[in-house]
Amino acid sequence: MPNMTLKKIPMPEQEPDVRNKNFQEVTYGYTPEMAIEEAQRCLNCKNKPCVAGCPVNVRIPEFLQKVVAGDFAGAYDIITSTNSLPAICGRVCPQETQCEQRCVRAIKGEPVAIGRLERFVADWTMANRPLKAEKPASNHRKIAVIGSGPAGLTCAGDLAKLGYEVTVFEAFHVPGGVLMYGIPEFRLPKALVQKEISKLRDIGVDIRTNMVIGKVYSLDELMAEGYEAIFIGSGAGLPSFLKIPGENLNGVYSANEYLTRINLMKAYKFPETDTPVFAGRHVAVVGGGNVAMDAARSALRLGAEKVYIVYRRSESEMPARIEEIHHAREEGLEFRLLTDPIRIIGTDDGWVQGLECLEMELGEPDASGRRRPVKKPGTEFVLDVETVVIAIGNSPNPLIKNTTPGLETQKWGGIVAEEETMATSKPGVYAGGDAVTGAATVILAMGAGKKAAKAIDDYLNGRTADEENPACIVGSEVKEI
Repeated sequence: MPNMTLKKIPMPEQEPDVRNKNFQEVTYGYTPEMAIEEAQRCLNCKNKPCVAGCPVNVRIPEFLQKVVAGDFAGAYDIITSTNSLPAICGRVCPQETQCEQRCVRAIKGEPVAIGRLERFVADWTMANRPLKAEKPASNHRKIAVIGSGPAGLTCAGDLAKLGYEVTVFEAFHVPGGVLMYGIPEFRLPKALVQKEISKLRDIGVDIRTNMVIGKVYSLDELMAEGYEAIFIGSGAGLPSFLKIPGENLNGVYSANEYLTRINLMKAYKFPETDTPVFAGRHVAVVGGGNVAMDAARSALRLGAEKVYIVYRRSESEMPARIEEIHHAREEGLEFRLLTDPIRIIGTDDGWVQGLECLEMELGEPDASGRRRPVKKPGTEFVLDVETVVIAIGNSPNPLIKNTTPGLETQKWGGIVAEEETMATSKPGVYAGGDAVTGAATVILAMGAGKKAAKAIDDYLNGRTADEENPACIVGSEVKEI
């Protein structure tokens, strides 16, 4: 019989006043007993609405029934038939707006904790069933993947399972993209990311670091090297700024630089590492998304006494995950909502000493569907801060666009790609993830990588997009059906 409890099994986690002083993972994960009890809340619906809500179509009820039976290895095999990064997705996916939002149990109570269960299954497998996948037989056809973030890793993995010789070109010195430089250790342990990447190496994916495409090679040069198709998953790494006075002062960071220093370059271990980051006693983080929450919570862990989240709309318009907002409040961050920065104030020697702001009120909805913030004249005030982190969005680096004739891009810099195939205007070149959409979620980028992998396989084998693919990917094997 299903467990008809209305609430999810709570996730064990560090106490707020403890975790806000360290970079260890906030939540501990379910025990096997907790996982089985939570999985029993699944009704195993006939029409499976949760699957339709997943960008990579994980067979959710099937893996949950395996968990109910205590067959965690079987659950892992089901998940990884469509999702190659379950330990990551179980931690950072916005399940509340995707699979869990469609869960029938959410009609009267809380949805099944799908994300927590996915994480449990992946973690259990890593601890109890070390896997080394066999490399499939090669078809001797070469494909290049640009970027080793979630879109690139997914595309590379799916193509490698089909026998392609895949080379991933990564600009940084460590693979993983935003999973390594953008998401803090306390939300996504970096050793775990590298374990997931090692599985791709096992099946033959060649990952080359320090390779800035557009500088080392152009796309045309890669084609000339024998790569028959290219997938661009280079992300959105060019930060946006406020365009207000004082943004050139010392102590002003883009969230990209701030988080890259902390996460990828381990600034939180300084001076053990050689990468410093100036935290300041009082820090203002401008923005309301997950990146803003990550930066603000990191600042607190670096020793800041007061950290402000400065956001020009109300909390209900914040794009950050509800869980991240909840954790941020628990840890002591101060939210200054309906507040718009208008000037960064500096000292005579060029350092930040304050952030001048203006109060806002909400007007009519704008193109995004959120109510437009409207300035309230005469309400200026100053926050006493020594560090300002700008977390208001990113766009793709124009390097690939500027070195690739015939590659069509959008006005804001994103690559134009077909929705179903991720094909670009340049034959044999596909693109997906943040390089196409702008900053979005890990799982949406993975979904784009999966679409592109199938489309590349169709393209190289002369199939049209609507023809049935004769192969079904199961784990690291390709089985005929």
